[in-house]
Amino acid sequence: MQERVEELLKNALEKNGSLFLIDLHITPDNQIRIVLDGDQGVSVEDCVSVSRAIEHQLDSEGFDFALTVMSAGLSEPLTLPRQYQKNIGRELKITTVDGKQIKGKVAKATEEDCTLVWTVREPKPVGKGKVTVEKEAVVPYENIKEAKVIITF
Repeated sequence: MQERVEELLKNALEKNGSLFLIDLHITPDNQIRIVLDGDQGVSVEDCVSVSRAIEHQLDSEGFDFALTVMSAGLSEPLTLPRQYQKNIGRELKITTVDGKQIKGKVAKATEEDCTLVWTVREPKPVGKGKVTVEKEAVVPYENIKEAKVIITF
């Protein structure tokens, strides 16, 4: 069943090139859970389209299953480089594997790492007072324990 669902899902996602898979989980009792994201977000219609493409085929092949197709929520951590690329310009909170926390805007995202930038007020090198300084950190994905988009209103 796993291979058939993967094949059907691949075909459905190829029809809409801006959607991509975040998670596919199939339980022993054939509960299928698919989590999608998209370069321009995921609409309800996108989920319905993917669900129908898979559901109709599995029904006609006589499988007994339950199918859930959903979009990755804003509160969900980022897991793929493509998600970081999609969120360039947005603010993230990253927790590294060594427990360090970094908050900043995604300036750049490659297949290996992302670059965050932020500003801080630091004491002037000479004299009294503070000066605003821009900081930057390049964080390899392998060093990220969790990364979430910070939602601002």
